[in-house]
Amino acid sequence: MSDVYKTIEKESTGYFKDKGSKFYSYAYPLSSEDEVKDIISNLKKEHHSARHHCYAWRLGTEEIKTRANDDGEPSSTAGKPILGQLQSYEVTNILVVVVRYFGGTLLGVSGLINAYKNASIEALNNAEICTKLIENTFEINFGYEVLNAVMLVTKQENLNIVNTDFQIDCKLTYTIRKSESEKVEAIFQNLYGVSIEKIN
Repeated sequence: MSDVYKTIEKESTGYFKDKGSKFYSYAYPLSSEDEVKDIISNLKKEHHSARHHCYAWRLGTEEIKTRANDDGEPSSTAGKPILGQLQSYEVTNILVVVVRYFGGTLLGVSGLINAYKNASIEALNNAEICTKLIENTFEINFGYEVLNAVMLVTKQENLNIVNTDFQIDCKLTYTIRKSESEKVEAIFQNLYGVSIEKIN
């Protein structure tokens, strides 16, 4: 099972023109569906005289949710071609919006599909697409008598420690790439006096 995914770190833009119609495309990194509304709202203010603000997004790393919106264009001529490019580039946690200024000449269904597709490609080609790891987070609880043994494992397995809480007992939270998580979980389960719990 693959434990990597592709996304973008920062916004990128693109531009496509056909028969006088102008298509401005914007790609945004996305961490939740709630962000979409604000981004669209800001673009509508910026491009207040544009005819359409069409978009598509993909969210998630293993179970991927998608949404496509034609914003008044004929059904499946805008949102779907944008989404098609997100799938083609295999990127997730991303939103692409294409803003159209009508140029006076109707493009027809195939013309619209082609325009929204190419505008999306421009934004994605200008984006810095990066590969990230799908990680699991674990919390381990243990006493001071096994602290050295626990720290040795964290060092040997190169674990990313995100939180430590050493009081009466010790609590440590770490992240690890998914493909290696079972192996490390088994090591801690075999350490006497250590309890481990998967958080996500």
